[in-house]
Amino acid sequence: MTGRLTKGLPRSSWGPFDMLHTERLILRGGQAGDLEDMLAIYSDPRAMQYWSTAPHADPSVTQDLLKRRVAHWDSSRTNFQIEWKNRVIGNAGNFWRNEIGFILHPDHWRKSIITEAMDAIIPHLWTNTDHIAMTADADPLNIASVSLLTSLGFRETHRAERTFCINDVWSDSVYFALQRPA
Repeated sequence: MTGRLTKGLPRSSWGPFDMLHTERLILRGGQAGDLEDMLAIYSDPRAMQYWSTAPHADPSVTQDLLKRRVAHWDSSRTNFQIEWKNRVIGNAGNFWRNEIGFILHPDHWRKSIITEAMDAIIPHLWTNTDHIAMTADADPLNIASVSLLTSLGFRETHRAERTFCINDVWSDSVYFALQRPA
């Protein structure tokens, strides 16, 4: 299902509570009350297995991430908290420059939640950014993310070895791009 803005207004008219909705999800900016839910995601080794940082061992690391998300939302509504049944269960959107990414608490894996979220977020990003293409990278061992990116229309562009070292363990990367529709 394609997402829609709650107010249907252009980005310049958005207020602090604007969000995207899908059939099951609310996609919104970070809020101060998200800390506990975010800590449950970012401290879980399963969720962080293929992430670019180690699991958060201290809540202050998650608090800093939340502060950055809240501040980013004020200037660019392109990186969304994924809310389901009044809980933040993940994050998805435009993380940096034209790079997209997503993370989901493992309790919600294999429910098509990221697909549903990205089906709303990608059209939103085309409308509200000037990106010529969107990019993504994943660990090639992360079959679920690689499959999801491919199903969203992303195409592999190249690979690189030893791109991230987390807790003395190196991982590789596979890079993807999705061209702006004509």
